[in-house]
Order: sequence, then C-alpha cells, then structure tokens
Amino acid sequence: MRKHIYKMVLAIVILSTSMVFSQEKDTINTGVINVVKPYTPTISDAFKVKETPSIDDEETATKKEIKYNIFSFPVASTFTPAKGKAAVVDKAKPVKLYDNYATLGVGTYTTILGEVYLNHSISRTESVGGYISHHSSQGGIEDLLLEDNFSNSKINMNYTTRLRDLTWNIEAGFNQQQYNWYGLPQVMVDDAEANNIKGGHSFYGIHFGSDVTFENSYINSGSFLFRRFGDNQGSGENRFVVKTTIDIPIDREEISTDLVFDYLSGTFDRNFVTTDELKYSNFQLGVTPKYQLKQDDLTVNLGFSVFYLKDNEANESNLYVYPNITATYRLVNDILIAYGGIEGRLIQNSYFDLASENPFVSPTLFIQPTDQLYNAYVGLKGKVSSHMSYNISGGYIADRNKALFINNEITATSQNYSYGNSFGIVYDDVDTFSLAGEINVDINRNFKLGIKAEYFSYNSDNQEEAWNLPDVKGSLFLDYQINEQWFAGANLFYVGERKDQFFLNNPLINTTPFTITLESYFDANVHLGYHVNEQLSVFAKANNLANEGYQKWQNFPVQSIQFLAGATYKFDF
Repeated sequence: MRKHIYKMVLAIVILSTSMVFSQEKDTINTGVINVVKPYTPTISDAFKVKETPSIDDEETATKKEIKYNIFSFPVASTFTPAKGKAAVVDKAKPVKLYDNYATLGVGTYTTILGEVYLNHSISRTESVGGYISHHSSQGGIEDLLLEDNFSNSKINMNYTTRLRDLTWNIEAGFNQQQYNWYGLPQVMVDDAEANNIKGGHSFYGIHFGSDVTFENSYINSGSFLFRRFGDNQGSGENRFVVKTTIDIPIDREEISTDLVFDYLSGTFDRNFVTTDELKYSNFQLGVTPKYQLKQDDLTVNLGFSVFYLKDNEANESNLYVYPNITATYRLVNDILIAYGGIEGRLIQNSYFDLASENPFVSPTLFIQPTDQLYNAYVGLKGKVSSHMSYNISGGYIADRNKALFINNEITATSQNYSYGNSFGIVYDDVDTFSLAGEINVDINRNFKLGIKAEYFSYNSDNQEEAWNLPDVKGSLFLDYQINEQWFAGANLFYVGERKDQFFLNNPLINTTPFTITLESYFDANVHLGYHVNEQLSVFAKANNLANEGYQKWQNFPVQSIQFLAGATYKFDF
C-alpha cells in the first residue's frame, strides 16, 4: 500500500515541475496590431484542385483483366408462338373482257335492231374480225300518203398483223340501205296521184382498203381506200384515195409531210329536168408540209397545203394554195390553254357523202369539190378540276362552192322523186361565223357528262339563204353506271331553225318559190340496262321522248316516241 502511495506522490511532483519550466520558456510579446489596409485576395492566390489527379501507384492505375465463365444448360420450353396472318384487303373482282358480242332488240314501229361483233386472235401478232349490223323499221308515221319504212345493213371484215417495225390492217365491207321519198307536200298532191308514186330508193356500197403504220422510219403511215357506191336508179360512183405521211430531213430537222391522191368519178342516168346523162370525174393531188416549233409552253405548227385539181369532164385544171398554221400556248398549266389557227383545204364532195347526210336526195346531183379558202379559229380550253374540262371557241370559215341541200321543185317528169319529195344540191359562196362552248365532266368511271352548244351565222352570195343549215345546235350526253348491275344513259339534241324553199304547182301560173322556215326541234333519248351476269345484259330504250313529229327535212316528219327492248350477250370462242 505504501508503495502505491509513493508512486502517486512522485507522479504529481514530476508533473508540477514540468509545468513550471514550460511557463518560463514562452517569449510571445502580447501587443496591439494596427491593420493599415484590408486584405483583398486574388485569383492567383487561390489553389486550384485538379479534376483528374495524377496517380503514381502502378498497382492502382493498371486495370485488372476479368474473365467470365458462363455455365449454360438447355431448358425445356412449352411456349408455341402463334403464326402471323396477313390482313385481308377487299378488292374488286377483275372484270372479264370478252372479244365478241351479239345484240338483238325489237321495238315500236316494228323496229328491229341487231349487231354482231367478232374478233379472233390467230397468234400473238395476228387477228381477224368482223362486224354485222341491221337496223330497220316498217314505219307507221300518221297521215302520210307514201310508205316510210327504212332499213340499213352493214357487213365488215378485217385482218390485222403486228410486227416489230410495222402494224398492217386490211378490211373490206358491204352496205345496203333502203329509204322512201315519202315527204310529199300533201297540199299539192292528191291521193290518186300518190298511188302512182313508187317512193322506194335503195343504196348499195362496197369498199376495200388497207392501212399500215411504220416504226423508226421516215415513212410514218400509209393507207388506201376504194369504194363503189350506187343505187337502184342506175347511179354509180367510184372513189380511190391514197394517203401517206413522211418525214423529210432538212438540216438536222424533220418536216412532216402529208401526201394525198383522191380520184372520183360517177354517173347519173339523167338530170332533174331532162333525160341527159350526168357525169363527173376529177382527181386531186395534195401536199401538206408542216414544221413544229416548241419553246416552253408555246407550240406552233407552221405549214401550208398545195392541191392540184384536174376536172376530167371539163378538161380543166386548177392549183390551190392554203394556209396551215396552228398554235397552242399554256397560260396556266392545264387550267388555261389558248389555241388558234388558220387552215384551208379542198373538200371532195361525193354521192356517198351527200346521201349519208341526207338519204332523201334525188339521183340527179351535180357533183363538184368545195374550195375552203380558210378556216380561222381561236379558243380557250383547259381543266377546271381533275374531273371537269371546258372548251370555248370562235371561228370564221370562207367556203367557195359550198354544197347546200334544197328541196326539189314539182315537175312534169313523172319521176318518183319529182313531186317535191326529194332534195337536190346547189352551190354557193358561204361565209360562216360560229361560237361554241363545251363542258365535259368525268367524275369517275361510273359517271360521265358532256354538254355542247354552238351558234352559227351565215352569209351567202347568190342564194337567198344558206339552205338547211341551222342557226343553233346543242347536245347533252350522260353515261351513269349506277352499280355493278344497273346502268343508264341519255342523249339530248337541239337543232335550231333552218331555211328552205317551197314550190307551188300551178301549170297556169308561172310562180316563183318562196322561203319557208323549218321549226327548231328537240330530241331526247334515254336508255336503262341491267347486267344479269358477266355475259348477259338486258336493256330498254326510249327515243324522241318529247313525242314530236318534227321535220328534220322539209315535208319529212320523223317517228314520234319510240320504245325498244333487247339483250346483249358477250362471249369468247
């Protein structure tokens, strides 16, 4: 115990002694410090800590290589993914196209309508075809003194071959037509006299022709046509036409040139007044070079036409030169296109063309060509939208020796056509001013609509009027596919007033003809059809819905409202 007390006393003495010596060695002088200027630290005084300190330890800086070991083993799976299925897209069934069809229809006035079109491919490059049509009516127009039945039958055959450098087609046909000169002026002809008139007039025609189109050649195309046309009154006409289009190279440019040879000859047993035979014969040689210029939106065709005419009967020849200039300019893309031109030509009138336009002509016509000095026109056309287009134009035509239909006078020749019930031809210099407007609407494949209106003003030199030429013409057509089965359509026509001559039959008084005005007329035709299946369709038609027996030609009223029903069958061999 004493020993522990001794140690404790000794420790206290040593600690006290060390504290005394420490206080004696402190030399700090406690005084007052005066601050003259406050301390302002600067950036240079700051110590910047580096973002990436340097490490000298090699063991820490060196990356250790790590090795991975994967211990895989197969695991059985019972999951079976579902197979993908393509989305179903509804698409229309492709329309089956047939190469042949046959149509048969019957209607009022004992009307029969029949058509058969045939086409057969011999090989990939050859095909043959044919067309047969018949349209007839037994007539029945009220208050007529003569029969008014008619018929029109046609047969046509063709052969086509398509080779690498050319396409060649050859065709032949025959047609037969029968009409009646039933347009008697009944105030001038009594029943007894009408009983002695045989008003039947039949036409027949046969033609043979060919055309060829070349690829990569200076000769672009060529064609020829021979036609024999006549009637049961002893008339006959031959026509032979050859045409070709060639490119003539001149100084790295090509001039497109049309060449034509047109021969016409015919005879009539007599003229209208006497028994002298009528003959006509001529041929034309024509050359029409044309050069096309294009710059941006402007296209100009510069050319002219030269025709040489030889009248074999009169033993005379003439040379005709015509302008042939056309131009188009796109003012606003396809929305507004301006166009214009001035052209001329030598028109070859023929018995076939005149009888096709007016089947009630007499077989006593004097045939000669028409010299169309120029046909000048300007217009605007374009598309209002993707579904609607328009065309507005104005023109001025100067014709010399223009053929005009005029009602024949009543004579004492006792011919079936000499009772004021036929038409002849007179020639006169006629200038024609016209305005025309047209709108076409094509919303889709199921709906189409077209409207056209024309106004004409005539100035004739020798004749009092431009006989049987209308002052106004208008038309409307509509085609509507209602659904897959039903379809419908309509055609409306309006023809304005025309002028013609009327003759008084008074053997005691030398009378002169006087001018009459034929009233304008409106003709509305509609049809409705139903597709029974892909091959068979049935249809119904109604013509002249206004039920007007208007006169297209003087003293020749047409059939009133008519109905016709039939069927069309399409097939392949």
